[in-house]
Amino acid sequence: MVDSRTCEGGRAVRRRRYCIDCKKRFTTYERIENSIRLTVVKKDGSRVPWERGKVLIGLERACYKRPVEIDELHRIVDEVEEELFRSHDREVPSVLIGRLVSDKLMRIDQVAYVRFASVYRQFKTLDELVAEARSVLDARHYDVPGQGRLFVDPPARQENGADRDGQTKGGDPTRAARKETKAFDQD
Repeated sequence: MVDSRTCEGGRAVRRRRYCIDCKKRFTTYERIENSIRLTVVKKDGSRVPWERGKVLIGLERACYKRPVEIDELHRIVDEVEEELFRSHDREVPSVLIGRLVSDKLMRIDQVAYVRFASVYRQFKTLDELVAEARSVLDARHYDVPGQGRLFVDPPARQENGADRDGQTKGGDPTRAARKETKAFDQD
């Protein structure tokens, strides 16, 4: 074992290990098994036990050949699992799980989101898929966390019509500088 630390808010232990035979490093996670198990209610009414591995597999398929780190996928699964255990006692609808996962995935990779949504929402026609892709394109301009504003508001004008830098409305800063130079040369 190379390194050991707690993760997931103290609910798991992450260990970095080293294989003596192949000389490679790998990570293992040790989680405390909850005695209260969640049951997932599927769309057809059947009930199955909650398995975080299924969510991770779905995310891996959606992110196949996409620039998304596996740690990011684990983080999504952790957040979804934590939210489900916090808000539901025994049963949780599969539709809610899909919505939580897709909301988080949309912020990370739009292509992976459309892939995931196409399975989760079971689009019946190509038009539904295209409409969803268009909504992602429209939404990404407004909902990208950590992204700064592309266009800044123009500076406030002073009473004489000039802004803070002394530039007049609609004026060219080089033109204003040339006028000042001409006035200086004439003196």
